[in-house]
Amino acid sequence: MSVLEYTAENHVGLVTLNRHEARNSMNPELIVRLAELWTRLEEDESVRSVVLTGAGDSTFCSGFDLGTTIPVITGSRQPQDEFEEAIFEDRDLMRRATLTGFDLGKPVIAAVNGHAIAGGMELMLACDLRVVAKGVKLGLSEVALGLVPGMGGTALLQRHVPNALAMELLLCAQPILSDDIAPSGLFNRLVDREAVLSESLTIAEVIAGNAPLAVRAARNVVRRSIDLTESEALQLESEAGAQLSQTKDAVEGPLAFMEKRSPNFQGK
Repeated sequence: MSVLEYTAENHVGLVTLNRHEARNSMNPELIVRLAELWTRLEEDESVRSVVLTGAGDSTFCSGFDLGTTIPVITGSRQPQDEFEEAIFEDRDLMRRATLTGFDLGKPVIAAVNGHAIAGGMELMLACDLRVVAKGVKLGLSEVALGLVPGMGGTALLQRHVPNALAMELLLCAQPILSDDIAPSGLFNRLVDREAVLSESLTIAEVIAGNAPLAVRAARNVVRRSIDLTESEALQLESEAGAQLSQTKDAVEGPLAFMEKRSPNFQGK
């Protein structure tokens, strides 16, 4: 049984962490295969949006596997197979697997159908949109283990929630229920567990139906504008608009609207 499953339909990719017997924790094999998949999806122009979820109905992802991954990266155990050797030799694989500093260039929707703890929450934070199940636990438990969130948790959390809440999650290392954290604006939808995947796929399909170059440009401006001044952000937006105005999709969109038909966007 593969530790990672991937399917694609109608320009939407579906990525499933498939270690439900281990709470979808990221062992070395899953890390390597996930890093490789993200690289392929970055280059696959036929995929316009991606949904990431976990197998089973208990846990989205519980972070890095404490029995395999953590001992290897801390040096308490020598690598024992090709996947352990890979993450020992190339620490960037863990960062790429969790989308830490690695941009697919297309929207990723986290379908959080279960608990998201430690690296699992960091993986959720790295996604562009989040659909979360009611009654699941979200938390960063690293400091309770003598570690620190190293895949974006400390760097990204305060960008998504108020400082006081970020500090509580980071320093107390105690999970908070999704229902209680919903008012913070951390995620886009809070739905029943059985509706998480369908809701996420619906969002992904809507995005995939829009002009891919325009989606990419809008997403890029938002991501790059976080630390810019207002004038710098407006300049970035203006440049993106000027570039898009020269594309075939920019002609097709208004034309389809006037002709009362669905647009046929080509990403050109």
